[in-house]
Amino acid sequence: MSALSIRNLHKAYGPVRVLADVGLDVADGTTTAILGPSGCGKTTLLRLVAGFDRPDAGSIVLGGREVTAGRRGLPPDQRNIGYVAQEGALFPHLTVHANIAYGLPRRTTTASARRARVAELLELVSLDPVLSRRYPHELSGGQQQRVALARALARRPALVLLDEPFSSLDTALRATTRAAVAAALRAAGVTALLVTHDQAEALAMADQGAVLARGTFTQVGPARDVYAHPADLDTARLLGAGTALPGKVADGTAVCALGVLPVAGPCPDGDAHIFVRPEQVRLGATGTPATVLTAEFLGADTALTLELGDGSTLQARVDGALPYAAGTPVTVDVSGTVHAYPHPAMT
Repeated sequence: MSALSIRNLHKAYGPVRVLADVGLDVADGTTTAILGPSGCGKTTLLRLVAGFDRPDAGSIVLGGREVTAGRRGLPPDQRNIGYVAQEGALFPHLTVHANIAYGLPRRTTTASARRARVAELLELVSLDPVLSRRYPHELSGGQQQRVALARALARRPALVLLDEPFSSLDTALRATTRAAVAAALRAAGVTALLVTHDQAEALAMADQGAVLARGTFTQVGPARDVYAHPADLDTARLLGAGTALPGKVADGTAVCALGVLPVAGPCPDGDAHIFVRPEQVRLGATGTPATVLTAEFLGADTALTLELGDGSTLQARVDGALPYAAGTPVTVDVSGTVHAYPHPAMT
């Protein structure tokens, strides 16, 4: 069953088209990540679902109830949706307890019931109960985001919307907070819609991935499948670093500067972009000659830019313990299959 169904959604601001004929189904109890570059319409879609903005056309059905039909729809407070913003948007003058309990109805819940619900939510998001007496400025960024999630879950919403919730956190804190939030969502059995431009975040948290580009979805499916089988070159690039080399496809194999490579999935014969991810590139004693142009040490890995014999460049990731310097001659080969996409001149 779909907890959220979006059909034929359109939105423009003046002459600028933001969303065009967007459709999406989110299954009950799952997390869908909407991944795309800045300005592609991700936050606009979230705002339409929340009821903060109205679409020009289309429908949004939440839990079997139509909440938006064209330009008419229920106001945000009647949609039973929880919302977690980029910065958490906690009330600075309220304690953690008061922030979480803010949306709980006072007329129908007792003070003891509210305290019990806050305690339950603090445990759910892995926060020490002692933090309930603190104010937002006394918390770390990761703690603030967990409080924001607890507040969003307080009223047991039908859907939780997360708008780039970890973008303001540093790398290490982002990873631990992401894991805690994902665990809390699973434990609560809540349906969630996550907006992000971070492909690692999308793949780590989501059951379903939905790639948004130029106002429409280019691919929707299980997150692992979307990464493994990108529908087009733009989608492949959005889902992670990679190099598109010019080449030709014939009978399921690609010929390019790296030699003859097996192709994953169907691609018409002829000129094509051959897409190779950095983790597929291996350096060894045999293979295609190349020269290291740049080497960026990243700790566990070193990111290399290699120049091939035809002058094209290739991105690679190698063991950070191995020293490489600009000008070093190497040989490369490719593990697994590559993706090939018809050259634009063919489409």
